Amino acid sequence: MAEKHNIVIVGGGAAGLELATSLGRKLGKQGLADITLINATATHIWKPLLHEVAAGTLDESEQVEYLAQAYRSHFRFRLGKMEGLNRAKKEVTVSPTLNDNGEELIPQRTFSYDTLVMAVGSVSNTFNIKGVAEHCLFLDTTSQAFKFQKHLFESYIKNYIGKDSATVKPLSIAIIGAGATGVELAAQLHEVTTVLTMYGLNETSNVKLTIIEAATQLLPALPIKLATATQQQLVSLGVDLRMGRRVTEITREGITTHDGEFLEADIKVWAAGIKAPDWLKELDGLDTNHINQLVVDNTLKTSDDNIFAMGDCAACVWEGHNGNVPPRAQSAHQQASTLAKSIVNRLKGGQLVKFTYRDYGSLVSLGKYTTVGNLMGSLMGTVSIGGFIAKIVYLSLYKMHQIAIHGYFRTAMLTLSNAFRRSVYQKIKMH
Repeated sequence: MAEKHNIVIVGGGAAGLELATSLGRKLGKQGLADITLINATATHIWKPLLHEVAAGTLDESEQVEYLAQAYRSHFRFRLGKMEGLNRAKKEVTVSPTLNDNGEELIPQRTFSYDTLVMAVGSVSNTFNIKGVAEHCLFLDTTSQAFKFQKHLFESYIKNYIGKDSATVKPLSIAIIGAGATGVELAAQLHEVTTVLTMYGLNETSNVKLTIIEAATQLLPALPIKLATATQQQLVSLGVDLRMGRRVTEITREGITTHDGEFLEADIKVWAAGIKAPDWLKELDGLDTNHINQLVVDNTLKTSDDNIFAMGDCAACVWEGHNGNVPPRAQSAHQQASTLAKSIVNRLKGGQLVKFTYRDYGSLVSLGKYTTVGNLMGSLMGTVSIGGFIAKIVYLSLYKMHQIAIHGYFRTAMLTLSNAFRRSVYQKIKMH
């Protein structure tokens, strides 16, 4: 019997998990290929929801266990972080897995591949600004989001419980970056402090939220009209907006901007830009750009015919536009769908499918307060939406991701069960 084709996918984000699931059902179930998904953590959460994890408002049932998903969808899951690539031997090296005490649980391993797909996502770009790495919290991964949530709740308790609310200094939270992540996090944090007050932890939330942005406009991906509406909503919530302020240094006490202003902050969150992980620059000679993304052609193939890349770690030219395909959830979803077709064709000796990005617009959710955005289509052009309709469209984007990995029936059951859970469990995670 001929040896099966080995497909290795590194990275279990939206793109990687959707691709592994699709190939598992199309090829793994039929015994036509072995599909292996490698990821550094055991569970998956859709990255656009990480700000809800950080605020403690996301239901834990939204997490996907990779092992369970692999079993249901006919692929293998291996826990570990990629640390090297040997293109000549067509092998991926995965570093040892350690527990919290530094003890080795799983030794270093190598995985052979016939087709390799890199989908390792992105990390925050600190732009080498002094003090960012040492004093800021980040929301690149699920573990970082949980770390933020724990730090937030402990800071709240330390600052308020057992103290006179009339004299206590407000807990100050500064978010650097006014893109979707920063804006959505600010709204979620405002809601959380209100809920904590409802739970009786303090008579007043007394939390100061500040967004610092180098540009003069919030949400550059949105039209100015929607960005202005969002800005007005944040101001009405009491969020202090410092626009046109470029951060030059961050210390334990606070943040210094280019004009010499110093802003005190107890908690500092960096959400001012992304790049691909630094180790991609030295991935056995694969071409990368200035932010470490793997350069791919219009079929998502790298400079190696057997290696593909997609999602935030891939630099793919956006035809008809000045630049690359933007790092969005809809990009990852579309690329996973295209690459699934290409790999199936590749096994059959067919042609790779050309990837064409279709921009369906941008949406930003301000939690329970509002949702704004614009929808784009060939029939209706660009349409600005807000309120309930925008909220439903925003929710549908996540449901598309769930359907891709769970199918229609399981997604419907998960949606129904979560609706019941919210009526019983607390609105926020407090442990």
